[in-house]
Amino acid sequence: LVRVPPVKVSEDTTPEVNVKLDKVQALESQIIYESKSIIVLNKPHGLAVHGGSGLSFGVIEALRQLRPEQKFLELVHRLDRDTSGCLLIAKKRSTLRLLHDQLRNKDITKDYHALVKGRWPKKTKKVTAPLAKFTLKSGERVVRVQNDGKSSDTRFEIISHYANSTLVKASPVTGRTHQIRVHAQYVGCPIASDPKYSDPDFNAWLKETFQFDRLFLHAHRLVFREKADGELIEVIAPYDDALAGLIEQLKSHEVNA
Repeated sequence: LVRVPPVKVSEDTTPEVNVKLDKVQALESQIIYESKSIIVLNKPHGLAVHGGSGLSFGVIEALRQLRPEQKFLELVHRLDRDTSGCLLIAKKRSTLRLLHDQLRNKDITKDYHALVKGRWPKKTKKVTAPLAKFTLKSGERVVRVQNDGKSSDTRFEIISHYANSTLVKASPVTGRTHQIRVHAQYVGCPIASDPKYSDPDFNAWLKETFQFDRLFLHAHRLVFREKADGELIEVIAPYDDALAGLIEQLKSHEVNA
């Protein structure tokens, strides 16, 4: 004998994602590459890649809402909520496995652009400081450099110098949480407006001078193979208006300084 107790169901069964239909539809214009097996999205700043931690929906839920006929849609990798740029989504399980193999074998090139405080040291082209995760008393999760942490490797290259700042290319060899952000902080050049790891005075200067108040970390370029024996595919995500506008202002500020 099996007894099923009464189950109470809320009268309102409409997914909250429908309330944000405008944001869902806006993602269509952010698709910068699509084929039968892959979508590459220029993920907007401030949008989580998936729901959870108090968020009702993220990129993957929004895309499923946008493409209800697509039976399979899964994230290949993740980006922090505050990071913008190239995000890979697989439309086939076989493609997801192939791309995961490429990530595991370090066969996918991921280049980020970051605006950091001060002058990046010319000789610092590689940072291999080990990283460990911590949970603060407040419940906030942070990552710190620690000798017994996980091995981490990021390659850096200077793109341009500006007033009080440097635009760098960061290419993570390993994929640790907040890796680029913590490695930049470790060098003494934290990323602009990073809420966890940046310099308060630098952030205040950016906000007061340029009205800029968000993380400047952008997944600029991806290089991968869609098929095991296929050619390399390169996808570049352009800056959004906020990032492009800050760079233009920094150029003018440097000239007028």
